[in-house]
Amino acid sequence: MANQYQLIVILSPELGEEGINNLSESIKAKIEASAVSVDAIDSMGKKTLAYEIADQTEGFYVKYTFTSESDLPKEIERVLKITEGVLRYIVVRIGE
Repeated sequence: MANQYQLIVILSPELGEEGINNLSESIKAKIEASAVSVDAIDSMGKKTLAYEIADQTEGFYVKYTFTSESDLPKEIERVLKITEGVLRYIVVRIGE
C-alpha cells in the first residue's frame, strides 16, 4: 500500500547555486525513479541553522512531498547519508 511522505533536506550553501540545483535535481530523480508520484517540490531557500552543522551556520532547505511504497524512504535515507553536500535530512510519513 502506498503512503504519502515528506522529505526535508538541508544542503550545504558551499555547493553554490549550480551545485545546489544539481543535487536537488538528482534527489528528485531518485525519488521519481521509485515513487508512485511526486506531489510537490518546494525550495524553501537559505535559512540560518539553529546550531552549526559541519562548520556551517546556514543551510539551503528543499522539501519534497511524494507517494510511494514503504521501502523507498529507507533507500532515500541510505543514499542521502553518503551524499556529499547534504547536511541533514528527515523523512516522515504524513496523512495517517
